[in-house]
Amino acid sequence: MITRNELIELINTNRALFSDGAMGTVLSQRLPLNITCFDCVNLTHPEIVESVHQDYLKAGSDIIQTNTFGANRFKLGAQGMDGKLEEINHAAVEIARRAIAASGKSALIAGDIGPLGVRLAPFGRVQLPEAREAFAQQVTSLVNAGVDLIIIETITDLYELVEAISAVREVAHDIAVIASMTYTRDNRTLLGDPPSKVALRLQEAGADVLGVNCSGGPNQILNLLKLMRQAAPDGVFSVMPNAGWPEQVEGRIMYPAAPEYFGKYALSFWEAGASVIGGCCGTTPAHIAAMVDTFKAVEKLVRTPVEQISLRDQTGREQPEALPPTNLAQKLSDGKFVIAVEMDPPRGVVTHKLLAGASLLAEAGADVIDVADSPMARMRMSPWAVCSLLQRKIGVETVLHFPTRGRNVLRVQGDLLAAHALDVRNIFVVMGDPTSIGEYPDAMDNYDLVPSGLIKLIKQGFNAGLDLSGSDIGQPTSFFVGCALNLNPADMTSEIRNLRRKLKAGADFILTQPIYRPELVTSFLQAYEADHGTLPIPLIAGLLPLASARHAAFLQSEVPGIEIPIETRELMDNSGDQGARTGIQLTIDLVRQIKPHVQGIYLMPAFQRYDYAAEIISSVVTL
Repeated sequence: MITRNELIELINTNRALFSDGAMGTVLSQRLPLNITCFDCVNLTHPEIVESVHQDYLKAGSDIIQTNTFGANRFKLGAQGMDGKLEEINHAAVEIARRAIAASGKSALIAGDIGPLGVRLAPFGRVQLPEAREAFAQQVTSLVNAGVDLIIIETITDLYELVEAISAVREVAHDIAVIASMTYTRDNRTLLGDPPSKVALRLQEAGADVLGVNCSGGPNQILNLLKLMRQAAPDGVFSVMPNAGWPEQVEGRIMYPAAPEYFGKYALSFWEAGASVIGGCCGTTPAHIAAMVDTFKAVEKLVRTPVEQISLRDQTGREQPEALPPTNLAQKLSDGKFVIAVEMDPPRGVVTHKLLAGASLLAEAGADVIDVADSPMARMRMSPWAVCSLLQRKIGVETVLHFPTRGRNVLRVQGDLLAAHALDVRNIFVVMGDPTSIGEYPDAMDNYDLVPSGLIKLIKQGFNAGLDLSGSDIGQPTSFFVGCALNLNPADMTSEIRNLRRKLKAGADFILTQPIYRPELVTSFLQAYEADHGTLPIPLIAGLLPLASARHAAFLQSEVPGIEIPIETRELMDNSGDQGARTGIQLTIDLVRQIKPHVQGIYLMPAFQRYDYAAEIISSVVTL
């Protein structure tokens, strides 16, 4: 057993200590497929566990973690093996000891303790004293077997991690403890705690090394480390990232980050404050070897002072303690041409056609699906539900249309929180169709906010962590907000003045009403630039493919703001029953003409002909 001071002395002597990588990842490649209890293989296949330890020792690990991640009474009980708890933990330590002896190296054995696998009060039925007792039982087994230190890892509940630390301190007061939390994509724990709070609470609870593990890949872990070090500048830190976010490929879970990528981060981890460096899910001995080799190749290292820590990723972008940008925001920021397609929610509860259409559009190359809210003031399913369904079941990002009409400020703010909780973070703010044109003309049509006011509420309020009254909402939101623009208004000066209000409020991108003449784009840009300079946010042009001559006549005659050139209407008239084919080709030709001047298109398929939209998308992506 080593103490905190002895661990720090070892770190100072070696500059850093390298732990091992994933045990489960490597075991799953070496064990028979029918094995479900990896902790139990300490008894049934000890030679395979020892081979994993040996490979990590050859890679350069200074610390190897026992194969006891789930060897607690709750997880073993689910396997009917809780009666073997002490035997499993003792065997794991003995296997690690044999591996070190066979390697001829000097290495530390860390007793590995994972989450209990149950919910703790107040969010579950297991009370805190019961959790502490369960942890103490496993700690006692590991300490009695002769581990050098304890690592508590991959915990998602701060309450649970504190109880685990307390259990260690009750069993072996002086033993060195690494306490490591894991985070979701939003840089918060599963229960919403930020890394700054976690670092301070772990110090207070008695952890010797403050850790972050699992979560995402090295880039996210690096920024989490920086946030923790800023909060606890005198702390000692460990990092053990996954090999990127897991991806499912042909039924298998794959991790994208290669060993070479990890090697590049080894120095960044140390410079940012990490003294113990290792890997988690998806990492292998090759990942550890790459970091060790990179680290040893540098003779002189300089730790970045806390006050000089920059929360920037490898591309130079600022990475605050918040959600990463949406895919739409990232693509527009990178200057990519994006394709958005509008879908209407269903009138009933059946969503099969909706999901089938969205799947077709995503496969064709659509970047986002825009979900309208009660289009033409007709009753439809909630767009929040539709956005959530599309993102979860199809995997395509969405843009939620958010009308201000018919909502007071209470409902507006509640709906925004609901959208964010569903991970719907692209918002398109519009006034909305008046109820007088729809199925319920007597329905309430009041509103408290105009679009520019709602944009201001979102960007300057919610995204700053404040509601309309200035009260704290806790974690700030990270909405990416679009605004509407008419490229064919009766008064261009008035339209630009209204746009300027939206820009001042914080709008991030623009979606236009449908156009049929390419010069409308260039005329608007020239008018805007004449008085205000270059348009500061991306412009995405609205396109509504014509389906027939009758469709063209209706849009020209009855929809305000739409103007279809006479030559286009004549083409549609002469197309007969091939009107849809003509409309598709006209849309593709229009995209070709406007593409140099816009950063994307916003397709509005008529009559739910998503197959036509998919055909247009397939042609556009090759332009």
